Amino acid sequence: MRILVINVNTTASMTRAIGAQAVAAASSDTEITAATPRFGPASVESIFESHLAAVGVIDCAQRQAEGHDAVILAGFGELGREALQEMLDIPVIDITEAAAHVACLLGKSFGVVTTTDRAIPAIEDRLLIDGLRSRCVGVRAVERPVLEIGDDLALTVDEIVRVGSGLIHDEGAEALCLGCAGMAGLSQRVSDVLHVPVVDGVAAAVRLAESVHHLGLRTSKIRFYAPSPDKAIAGWRFIPSAGDETSGDG
Repeated sequence: MRILVINVNTTASMTRAIGAQAVAAASSDTEITAATPRFGPASVESIFESHLAAVGVIDCAQRQAEGHDAVILAGFGELGREALQEMLDIPVIDITEAAAHVACLLGKSFGVVTTTDRAIPAIEDRLLIDGLRSRCVGVRAVERPVLEIGDDLALTVDEIVRVGSGLIHDEGAEALCLGCAGMAGLSQRVSDVLHVPVVDGVAAAVRLAESVHHLGLRTSKIRFYAPSPDKAIAGWRFIPSAGDETSGDG
C-alpha cells in the first residue's frame, strides 16, 4: 500500500525526520510519501498557526493524495483531519488520535508529553472531541519550542523523561504518548528509562493506517463525513489544474 504522510508545518528537516520514522514503522511492502505543505507556518504553536496549517495541509492532501491508500497528518491537534475525512475517499488518520487509541490498549490511563504549555489546551480539546479525554490523566510540556526539539535529542529525551516521570508518579499514567511529531523516533529511549509503554504517534498512525487498509475499511460517508456540497470557493482552488506545481518532501 501507499501512505501519504503530511508534516503539518513547512520545516523540511522535520518532514525528513517524520518520513524516516514512518518508513521505519511501516511494513516492507508499504510505500511512504513524506510531504511538506506549499504554505503555512514553520511550526504550529498558536491558534492562528493551527488554522493556517490546516488549510496548507488540506491543500497538500488534495494535490498529492491521489494514488495513495491512506493519509496521515503528523501533528498534534486538529489540523484539518475532519475536513479531509469529508473530502477524501481514503482513510485519514492523525497522530493525536492514533497515539491515544494505542495507549488505551496498553494501560488503563495515559499521559501526553508535549512541547510548550500553550499547546496543552488544544491537545486536551482534541482528546475530548475524540472521546479519549477521560482516559488521559494529564498533558504536560517540556517547555521547548517545536523547532528546538531536534537540536539536542539527548536533552529532549531527558526532558521527556522528567515530565513523563511526573505523569506516571503524580498522575497515575500507565502509558505515555509523545505529543509532537518532532519527537518521532524517541519513544524507545524514553520507555527504556521509565519502564512504561511510550507511544510514538507517527509509528502508531502508520500501523493503524495499514490495518484499516488491509481490513478493507474506509471512512463512513453516510452522515458526518458525507461529501461537502459542490459549490464555488472564491479566490483559491483546492484542486490543481493541469500544469500546477505540486508540493514535494522539502
